[in-house]
Amino acid sequence: MKLKAIALATTAAVFSTGAQAQEVIEMTSSFGKNLPILGTAAVDFVDKINGISEGVEFEHFDPGELVPTLEALDAVSNGSVDASYATSGYWQGKITAASLFAAVPFGPEAGEFLGWMLYDDGHELMQRMYDENGYNVHVLPCGIIAPETSGWFKNEINSIADLEGLNMRFFGLGAEVMQRLGVSTSLLAAGDIFPALERGAIDATEFSMPRIDARLGFHNIAKFNYFPGWHQPATLFELLINKDRWEDLDERSQYQIEVACLANITTNFAEGEATNFSAMVENTEANGVTIKTWSPEILETFESTWNEVAAELAAEDEFFAEVWADLQEYREGYKTWGNTIYLPRPRN
Repeated sequence: MKLKAIALATTAAVFSTGAQAQEVIEMTSSFGKNLPILGTAAVDFVDKINGISEGVEFEHFDPGELVPTLEALDAVSNGSVDASYATSGYWQGKITAASLFAAVPFGPEAGEFLGWMLYDDGHELMQRMYDENGYNVHVLPCGIIAPETSGWFKNEINSIADLEGLNMRFFGLGAEVMQRLGVSTSLLAAGDIFPALERGAIDATEFSMPRIDARLGFHNIAKFNYFPGWHQPATLFELLINKDRWEDLDERSQYQIEVACLANITTNFAEGEATNFSAMVENTEANGVTIKTWSPEILETFESTWNEVAAELAAEDEFFAEVWADLQEYREGYKTWGNTIYLPRPRN
């Protein structure tokens, strides 16, 4: 009788748990689920949160299924979409400081960036950015990747003069630098880049890491792939949730979402680190790609131009200036650690 009572109690508990009403949150991703590292990160986040939460369930939607990629911020803010997995650099045209929370030219790499975001002022400033610009969203850091390539070009680039007059897809603050150097830039979503290259609407592109770019087929048209990714030494990804939806969730569900995002940061970073070298080998050995490294002189020009851009943006926008100063102060302190603890590269 005792075992039967325990079995009945267990069965009742299972049915009771299963009967709990879950909050369903529809999440649009800026990256298709079949896109390595970027797209898989959004899918992985949904798997993580749905695996640990009893109070909330996320439903993943690819770009365009609910809303186009570049409209996700407005859609989440006005409540027509519950949540978005994206990077704040996509809102550069709406908020001057947005890309400082996505990727900073010649800025922090992943570890340093996460330190600022999670243990210094970065996350608080990021939420303030949305609040003060009238967006009704709650933001969480939810992914990060190491440096990207800095571009795919149809022709070899041997000097800054070779960049002049090019039409190029470019992201975030790096686009401001390229424009100063005579490049006409546009921000295209992933699925729009290859057709634009193919029909000649753009002459060159940057998008992401070698494995991701390989899936998009850039190597079929542009045979010169340049490194390092000076414009994106690390790229941070965000989870945006409509603030009303967020505040309606119980504290346990909110905490579980935060935990799932922190776990997603780890797996997102690791997937990128583990899988890109094979794509680089395939590009050179099978796809006829020439991997190029920017000369020190060209990198110096990129950096000096970026410093001019940053100074002008800080002079024009008070919040950009505040965030930029905070990041610079953090990085100055970080040098004490970062400049002494790591082995010089290349490492054996």
